[in-house]
Amino acid sequence: MPKVVVLGGGVAGMSAAHELIERGFAVEVFERHKQYVGGKARSVNVAGSDKTEPGKFLPGEHGFRFFPGFYKHIIDTMKRIPFRRADGTMATVFDNLVEVNRVRIARFGAASINSIVNFPQSWADVKDAINAFHANTGLTEEEKTFFAARVWQLMTSCMDRRVNDYEKLGWREYLQADKFIRRDADGKPSKEQPYESLLVDGLTRTLVAANAKYASTKTGGDIFCQLLFNMADPNVHTDRVLNGPTNDAWLNPWINYLASKGVQYHFDSEVQSISMKDGRISGATILNKTTGATIQATGDYHILAIPVERAAQLINADMLAADPTMQGILTLAPSVAWMNGMQFYLSHEVDVVHGHCIYADSQWALTSISQLQFWNNYDIQVRGDGNIRSILSVDISNWETPGFNGKKASECTYEEIKEEVWLQLKTSLNVDGQTVLSDDMLQEWYLDHDIHTVKPDDDTDKEPLLVNTINSWPLRPEASTFIPNLFLASDYVRTYTDLATMEGANEAARRAVNGIIHASQSKADVCKIWNLHEPLLLTPFRMHDEKLYKQGIPWELYEPEWLQVGLKAVEFLEHLFTKKHATTEAKNTEINPPVK
Repeated sequence: MPKVVVLGGGVAGMSAAHELIERGFAVEVFERHKQYVGGKARSVNVAGSDKTEPGKFLPGEHGFRFFPGFYKHIIDTMKRIPFRRADGTMATVFDNLVEVNRVRIARFGAASINSIVNFPQSWADVKDAINAFHANTGLTEEEKTFFAARVWQLMTSCMDRRVNDYEKLGWREYLQADKFIRRDADGKPSKEQPYESLLVDGLTRTLVAANAKYASTKTGGDIFCQLLFNMADPNVHTDRVLNGPTNDAWLNPWINYLASKGVQYHFDSEVQSISMKDGRISGATILNKTTGATIQATGDYHILAIPVERAAQLINADMLAADPTMQGILTLAPSVAWMNGMQFYLSHEVDVVHGHCIYADSQWALTSISQLQFWNNYDIQVRGDGNIRSILSVDISNWETPGFNGKKASECTYEEIKEEVWLQLKTSLNVDGQTVLSDDMLQEWYLDHDIHTVKPDDDTDKEPLLVNTINSWPLRPEASTFIPNLFLASDYVRTYTDLATMEGANEAARRAVNGIIHASQSKADVCKIWNLHEPLLLTPFRMHDEKLYKQGIPWELYEPEWLQVGLKAVEFLEHLFTKKHATTEAKNTEINPPVK
């Protein structure tokens, strides 16, 4: 039985271990965390928060989780992880996913925009979609038309154009954000920039989990289109979340399953170096962070399943000589950004929206979710001081723009970050005379402890997020290297997913395992790999663009005759609906005249 050493016990490492152990390989995993599995996906026990009952900690996390409908790889794995419910019946952790049906875009000094995230399932959904479409966004017709045209271009572009052209083009540049900058009378950019805050940055920040300033159009565009395709499909849930803390609902059942199958999982074990002999990996030096002792981890095959910035520290001259393409990892290593979570524990039930909230004007690019509304069987009243009724989980995505306090998040102390985030939330939600958040509600708070204050005004992030920067695809390695017994499984590996997510990590792990199956000449079935979904309806448009691309011609609007007929029909129906809506409003005004 071949033995595989997996270096790293995050989602990628656990996914690789899962696929390997089910195919008869011996697996040993080394993870640097002392207590938690799952890497950046983990939730944590907030130290010192078990005031009501020992061991009943408040749940904290690196950042909130969400599972879009286009995820295939991680969902397939979740369906193969057994889970015992509170009543003793068996299920899988996939059954712990619950549907989210709304998104809220909160703004400074303006009413929020609320909309659906799935295909309409009821008349209430239809009304909310219409209201969102007609909301006072501040966007001009030119801006909305231009954005829609750009999205249509993405949907109908051929794959060669995406990989070769859009990969070299920034998402912000593609959407021509600078073209629509609003300026004051003196020529300076005004405070309100709806095109940038709502369409360029806002949508990508939460839904794509990417930085519009740095991400390539191939990455941002592909994933954005996937979400739109999900929303247009009545059989798909565009957005799902777990029904409890990540450890409880997913990661703990997962590690228990792996252990039951024979995976040896070592905590508190940090990779120090990798050795080579005769053109192959001979082993890895592992440090036990508690005892200070080191061991040599050896196997027939090795999987490097740690983040890019840590992988770069382990790649040595011998490895580069055997596989020069690994130089790309060293070049990619600086392409990371901070995206960390913070939780606010409130004394009142505050469900901001049944889903994710985007704080479009927030200087620190905040997004949030009110978690307890989805945790039906989680008793929060036995945790903390017993007075918690809501958990508002917030992701901070911009650490380099000054907030109301004049400081970047990366320059602030824990307390300063808490005060500033809380202020940005209140400024976004407490509008039109409504008080959604008040200071007396705030009982406890927790900031992801991957953020370390080294010295005043100089914080570090121990686990930053990979950013798919412009033209980085050529730098990204395949899962199988030119070193015969070394394979890569992390979100920087080339995948169909092409984004630093749990889905990308899981797909990379499957590719690494397939490489081991091939190298070992195993008879086991290979892991299934899914490409991103492309609707058949768009095939004629992509084929047309492919012909243009091969001739060196830029993308152009293509409207076959059947589309023109359909558009006219939609225009006619919209006219009828608008006319009927106006008539109904007029009658209601006559029956119920406004009170003066």
